[in-house]
Amino acid sequence: MLEALLSGLLQVFSWPAIGYLGLGIFLGIWLGALPGVGGITGLILLLPFTYTMDPVSAFALMLGMFAVTTTSDTIASVMLGIPGTAASQATVMDGYPLAQKGQANRALGAAYTCSAMGGVIGAAVLTLSMPLIKPILTLFSTPEYFMLSLLGIAMVGSLSGNSVAKGLVIGLFGMMLGTIGEGTFNGQARYYFGIEYMLNTPPLVGVVLGLFAIPELLELATKNTSISRVSADQTKGGGMLQGIKDVFANWWLVLKSSTLGVYIGMLPGLGASIVDWAAYGMAVQTTKGKTDFGRGDIRGVIAPESANNAQRGGALIPTLTFGIPGDFAMSILLGALLIQGLRPGMQMLTTELDITFAMIWTLIIANIVSAMLLMVLGRQVARAIFIDGHLLVPLVIMFVFMGSWLGAQSMGDLILMCSMGALGLFMKRSGWPRPPLIIALVLGPNMENALVISNRIYGTLGWLERTPSWIIGIIIVLTVAGTASGLLKRRAAAPIPAKDPELSAKLS
Repeated sequence: MLEALLSGLLQVFSWPAIGYLGLGIFLGIWLGALPGVGGITGLILLLPFTYTMDPVSAFALMLGMFAVTTTSDTIASVMLGIPGTAASQATVMDGYPLAQKGQANRALGAAYTCSAMGGVIGAAVLTLSMPLIKPILTLFSTPEYFMLSLLGIAMVGSLSGNSVAKGLVIGLFGMMLGTIGEGTFNGQARYYFGIEYMLNTPPLVGVVLGLFAIPELLELATKNTSISRVSADQTKGGGMLQGIKDVFANWWLVLKSSTLGVYIGMLPGLGASIVDWAAYGMAVQTTKGKTDFGRGDIRGVIAPESANNAQRGGALIPTLTFGIPGDFAMSILLGALLIQGLRPGMQMLTTELDITFAMIWTLIIANIVSAMLLMVLGRQVARAIFIDGHLLVPLVIMFVFMGSWLGAQSMGDLILMCSMGALGLFMKRSGWPRPPLIIALVLGPNMENALVISNRIYGTLGWLERTPSWIIGIIIVLTVAGTASGLLKRRAAAPIPAKDPELSAKLS
């Protein structure tokens, strides 16, 4: 095994693999920074170019690009309040308020550092887990996937601040959106109102960009101010070095969030869309003492950024060992494996073990190098928050529309994004939390599919007799109880202050 480990490292540093790795890192930094584009789009675009490459070069390019998008996507989340990718949605909650306080460098420094650490931890767990993970994964079937999705829905309460009821209402609305279109099993059209476009479930990219990007851009355009609410000379106290110190001061949170990210990544179907919210919810529920989550707490940046990078390594575990993609991006990488003549399973753990380790080394190197590059450019990047809104909005809105268009190249996606933008603006100004809608939209279809399959296999609710389902059910009960207890304690500790519309809008 040690020989294969060293062989994989040498292959990554050989030519042309190292050149493709550098190109992948460069592309990943820019693709992640553009709202709505991200790693999946990059994988789709790069896949045709790998046909003529050797396996190590192909995965150096693809994984090098893909691994760093969850680091560079922090830029848009912190600077603009727009999730750069699905994996950085939770970072907006505290990263954007920190930027408005003039502490963008601090938020970015913390994000880059814990992203690198999370990526390394994810790769390390991937290395150690491959021979041991099969007995664990074989315990999970569709009932457990349903219960895990239900656990994600249960997290909605902890992400809604003092507006738990509003969060649940929005979550139900998100689940209803997820039922639009043809049923997976019977093919029956539901809630499409005779509109052909609505025969498909609303695309996540258009919904996310509409809910988060459009309201922030409209606010910038109408106020004609910069993103930051303070002057440039007030950013000195919240620099990059302070963000790095914050990460090491919260090393236990980094370790917990990274571990959570790895194991969520291992479970097919959850992926990057939920991992950041799960880590954020865990941080909110487990952090003791004075907190300022939702208003600019650095721990609200550290937790999701540690988890989403570690998730990449976790998602590779079922992909390489069982041929089960951990998420949509892993399905593209699985296709790349097959193109290269590789077969997931014992082959990747025996005869092709050096290639497996080359992929792991690619993850480690890409995460570390991208974090260092972004730190070097951090001061220049942070200055963007002082650019006047009327100069910034046209450029960003172009990339937002481009990101929505790239998926299916459909006018329906653009109309959906604009409609979600109007809804997001209303929710922002009315103090309704937006994140629960995204969580429910992602998990709703997964819950439905898993429930239908479980009932067909085990009989109606017969799957509730399975021990793993009971264990997850207990975790759900504890999560709901923890959310209710925390809400009661907050209400008992101090009276609810008068509503500040502008602050409430930011918290949502």
